[in-house]
Parts: sequence; C-alpha cells; structure tokens
Amino acid sequence: MRGDLAAAVHAEALKLRRSRVPWATAGATVLAGLVGAFFMFVLQDPDRARTLGLLGAKAQLSGGTADWPGYFSLAAQTLAVGGLLIFGTAAIWLFGREFSDRTVTDLLAVPTSRTAVVLAKLLLGLVWCALLTLLLVGLVLGLGALLGLPGWSAATAARGAGTVLGAGLLTAGLAAGYGLAASVGRGYLPAVGVLFLTVLLAQVLAAVGHGGWFPWAVPALLSGAAGPAAPASAGPGSWAWCSWPSARPPPPRSGGNGPTTGSTGPGASGRSSGGAAPPVRLPTSGAVSRGGRPAGPGALC
Repeated sequence: MRGDLAAAVHAEALKLRRSRVPWATAGATVLAGLVGAFFMFVLQDPDRARTLGLLGAKAQLSGGTADWPGYFSLAAQTLAVGGLLIFGTAAIWLFGREFSDRTVTDLLAVPTSRTAVVLAKLLLGLVWCALLTLLLVGLVLGLGALLGLPGWSAATAARGAGTVLGAGLLTAGLAAGYGLAASVGRGYLPAVGVLFLTVLLAQVLAAVGHGGWFPWAVPALLSGAAGPAAPASAGPGSWAWCSWPSARPPPPRSGGNGPTTGSTGPGASGRSSGGAAPPVRLPTSGAVSRGGRPAGPGALC
C-alpha cells in the first residue's frame, strides 16, 4: 500500500507541477490579500475614504478597523468565504481533469490501487490549500507592516494567524467534497455547479441564522463573517464562543484616566464657587458585569 501511495503521489505531483492551475489559485490568493490591504489603507484615513466615494462608504460600513486584529479578521473572513471558491477549484481540477483529459481509463488500468490514487489526490489537495493559506498569512504580515498598522503584538499575531490557519484548514476539508462531485458528475461542470450552490446556500443560511447546521457555512461563522453574534448560534460552537475571554480592558477605577463628562455630580452646588467641580468619571463603553469587568460574549452564558 505504501509503495502504491508513493507512486500515486509522485504521478499526481508531476501533473500538478506541469499545470497552470496552481499559479492561478496563488494569484487569486495574492489578490485577496491585496484587497484586504486596500481596505485597511482606506480605513486608516476617513477623509481619504470619503474622497473614494461609494467604495470608501462600503469600507466604513463594513465595521472593520485599521489595525492588526482587524486585518487578521478580514483575512480569515475572506478565506472562509472566498476560500471555498479557490480551494474548491483546486479539488475540482484534481479529480475532474481525469475525465476531461480522458485519462480516467488509464488510471483504472495501472496496477496502482484506486484507494492510493484517491488518497494521493486528497493529500496533494490538502498540501496545496495549506500552502495557499500560509501565503495569505505571509501577505497579511508583510502588507500590514508596510501600512504601519497599529496594535501589533506577538500574542495578537499568533491569535490572528491561528484564526486564518483554522479557517483555511476547515475550508480545505470541506473542499474535498467537490472532488467527489467531479467524480460523480464525470467532469468539471457538475462540480462547479455544486460549488456555486453550496456557496449560495452558505450565505443564505448564515444570513437567516441557521448557518450552524450547514457545514460549508461554519468557517465563515467562526471567522465572524456573519457578524459578532453569529458564532453564538452556531450549535456546539457557541460553547467555545462563550468561553473566549473578552479582549476589552477593564473600566478605569477611581483616579483612572477614563472618559469624563462635562456635567457635575449631585453635590456640586455645595462646593466652593471659586473652582469648578471635578467631573464625574464614567466607565468605558460596553456593559459591565459583576466584579467590575466589561461583559464580553461570555457574559451571555
């Protein structure tokens, strides 16, 4: 079995090396990274966003922030949604090309087992998608440093890169189903139809709140593409969301540097008229739970 698998992997690697499809998927991944960097560039300066017209308005309405966490989040959402198209194309090509090039009969005639051939295609597809995901992470790091985004830290980079890698691996696993569609449909076109159907259903079901029951919508939900409240309704994934610690800082205590208001407290009238009454300090935005900490997503649990 190992000899058959090694031979099948070698043969599939030769097909992959001589094809232009890997370069096309790499170009699509680079384009996705550049588009994300463009949105960060727009969000860095609101005046520049307004001068760009409709595109600037859409970038502001997306709720993104021009910092490292926002860029990583945007990359994960792009990979969760657009990755189905890119990774799905890879899986469809790996399996559908045998029918389009009429080489499927040759595969059935060689002494290598069918199981080894299928496993070789799946392994190469997984490596292919993993390399594309690493390419996107490298682009985010390089372009984010070029833009000078604020909020950099080793913990932020590790958490953001982990989110992008997790979304990429989930999407790569789901893309394997398109290879089955190409084999059953004996070509590219039926699998492409299944690809567009699943992408459409994932968007619709995520929008109406039932995306947690549709596997192809789960990566988008976990990456936050459907909104911050979506993962809480993603079935078992809500437990992970509720246990995730809040990233907001605690509200300032007395004597801190919290935001102030111009109004005075109830006892202002009894103070000396020569000096202004000290302003009342308010906690930072966000609900406050017991213990003085801001109520993050876990407070719903």
